[in-house]
Amino acid sequence: KVDYDVCSNYGNWLYSAGIGNDPRDSRKFNMIKQGLDYDGNGDYVRLWVPELQGIKGADIHTPWALGRAALSQAGVTLGETYPQPVVTAPEWSRHIPQRPGGRPHPRGRREPAQHKNRGIDFYFSRKKDA
Repeated sequence: KVDYDVCSNYGNWLYSAGIGNDPRDSRKFNMIKQGLDYDGNGDYVRLWVPELQGIKGADIHTPWALGRAALSQAGVTLGETYPQPVVTAPEWSRHIPQRPGGRPHPRGRREPAQHKNRGIDFYFSRKKDA
């Protein structure tokens, strides 16, 4: 297997499926936010999804939000070389900057959240900026 850590993967898979141990109501796993937070430049996606290698920076997390020119320049044709999204969750839109006229900005978010060197205490701290 490419990525296998029993404890981490099973817990994350359950959480992603919405059946994990989370006491909050309507808790959803936001793939776009996670991608921007932990792979802000899109290097991990670019490694495993070669069809999107031509898309620069954070735009790789939301290729359907790019304009035709940007997709063409990257060599991506939605529905042909890369599939259209099956669903687009409403909560994803807040992570795609909007252009005037209500269309998503083609560049997406640029700055990844800083989570480096926080260690395990980050996950168990009650403070927001631990």
